[in-house]
Amino acid sequence: MTEMYGVTHRELQELFDTRRLADRIEEKLVHDTLTVDDQKFIAARDMFFLATVDAQGNVNCSYKGGEPGFVRAIDAQTIAFPNYDGNGMYLSMGNVLEASQVGILFIDFEKGSRMRFNGTATIDLDDPLKGNFPEAQFIVRVRAREIFPNCPRYIHKMKVVEHSRFVPKSGVATPVPSWKTSEWAADVLPENDPARDPQSEIL
Repeated sequence: MTEMYGVTHRELQELFDTRRLADRIEEKLVHDTLTVDDQKFIAARDMFFLATVDAQGNVNCSYKGGEPGFVRAIDAQTIAFPNYDGNGMYLSMGNVLEASQVGILFIDFEKGSRMRFNGTATIDLDDPLKGNFPEAQFIVRVRAREIFPNCPRYIHKMKVVEHSRFVPKSGVATPVPSWKTSEWAADVLPENDPARDPQSEIL
């Protein structure tokens, strides 16, 4: 692992007298290898937040959702997840190609726990895992730099009402989001976009 704290982190730790606590957290809780419990926690998640940065330091944060298990531990230091069709901007994934550094926040809203997974991401259009995820455009793999639990006290308790119908599933036609048929979008969609098929289900 790299040194977690820089000058500005230390300034704030000194200001609020948390340096000893910060050092203890780094010593006892921060790791770069997935434990069995880490892997189980990740495998049970159906969403996460992804922070990326471009070469100029501009930050982007996005939500990624799927069926439970759509994020997988590949080895002791690597996780992988599919990239599905989105709005075509590729802000997060363009940043991955440009700068590769990402921060992932996993949250269990029902039990009130969360995990940070920071590391280096790569994109592979021909990743062998791609076939395991219907309609995946490509696979993103992230190698851990830091993995650690995060204080749960401010997590609001919430329950899943239902999983999104738009998450691709084997043997099930994925509906088309209604915004793709809007006047502003319909004429600029990719040529092979399902929204161009009049037989597609629109939601």
